[in-house]
Amino acid sequence: MGLNLAPIDRVDHISKEDFINNYLIPRRPLVIQKATETWPALQKWTFEYLKEVVGDKTVPLYDSSKADPSKPINAAAAEMKFADYIDLIQKQPTDLRIFLFDPIKQAPALLDDYVAPKDLMGGFLDKYPNMFFGGAGSVTFLHYDIDLAHIFHTHFNGRKHVILFDNKWSERLYRIPFATYALEDYDIENPDFEKFPALDGIEGQEAFLEHGDTLFMPTGYWHWMKYLDGSFSISLRAWDKSWVVKAKSLYNLTIQRKFDDVMKKNFRVKYMDWKERLAVKRANRALENAKP
Repeated sequence: MGLNLAPIDRVDHISKEDFINNYLIPRRPLVIQKATETWPALQKWTFEYLKEVVGDKTVPLYDSSKADPSKPINAAAAEMKFADYIDLIQKQPTDLRIFLFDPIKQAPALLDDYVAPKDLMGGFLDKYPNMFFGGAGSVTFLHYDIDLAHIFHTHFNGRKHVILFDNKWSERLYRIPFATYALEDYDIENPDFEKFPALDGIEGQEAFLEHGDTLFMPTGYWHWMKYLDGSFSISLRAWDKSWVVKAKSLYNLTIQRKFDDVMKKNFRVKYMDWKERLAVKRANRALENAKP
């Protein structure tokens, strides 16, 4: 049977009414192909330009290896000058990525080069844009964002493969307890269904983003991303109106994260092994019960 991946809807433009009624309220992903056509960034944000404005900064780099339970969850695999990293991803494939260094904080003038899509919805966190960089072949592991914001994810200077799953599939995706990421022992692009049977039959969506495409990811959506070229993206975040979602976000960012940090610090490998076993147990139970 395998994974059941449908293409994500695509439009050039969309009205506020259509977006709210057909995507925001029902929480359906969407690719908007020309949402950025008036952005200065569409032509201005070349690799050379970004090297000019922040090239001398040292950046943390992350790879695709499984997280070390003895280290913090976002422990870097390496460091490099930003300009050297940009040169690297233009020249050759690499699994090294940047996701905790934001050029906009180093060069605030970049804020003038894009516009949040407030014509479609409100609630944007204007002070918290995020930029992500990756070499060809690098992968962002399967997870959903801990703050449960809606995401408008725009890609630049290359192609990116994206696979999404509604949050209702969390248990079948082998969600790690007290976290917002999945078991890292399988490849969602080519899963081993004999070893991970709960993945068989899961329904998801996929898209291939190109320069200027904007992906709308509703709150809580699981996402996996693979850079097909050395390229980068910016994510603009917006709160959901639901106070239930906001309360869950606050819980994730405070109580859950603090508990998980304390347990990892004190029990390390034993705690991580227990969480992985529990993820497998819950996934098998969800499969047996034909959930969701």
